[in-house]
Amino acid sequence: DSELDAAQELNKKGFARGAGAIAGVVLESHLSRVCENHKIKVTKKRPTINDYNQLLKDNDVIEMKDWRFIQLLADLRNLCDHKKKKEPTKEDMEELINGVDKITKTIF
Repeated sequence: DSELDAAQELNKKGFARGAGAIAGVVLESHLSRVCENHKIKVTKKRPTINDYNQLLKDNDVIEMKDWRFIQLLADLRNLCDHKKKKEPTKEDMEELINGVDKITKTIF
């Protein structure tokens, strides 16, 4: 929660890219732990949010609606970590931070 609080504070102060990067790390770490909790073997050397997401769906840990929601969060995070034509907005990062908070509290 403290990392998400830090992301929220960065976003409020206009640092959307940094806020999104932190929220993305929280999401990736959480999904990694969920895979561990369910004894899902991760074979990729440097798995991403999408890799964890797919494994969780393929192993019936999450439903399609959760899989799609996590895909959206990964897309928002990618706006922050990769230079795209579209810059992340404060609203995008608010959606990402709130979404990560929801996932960390509902998917174990």
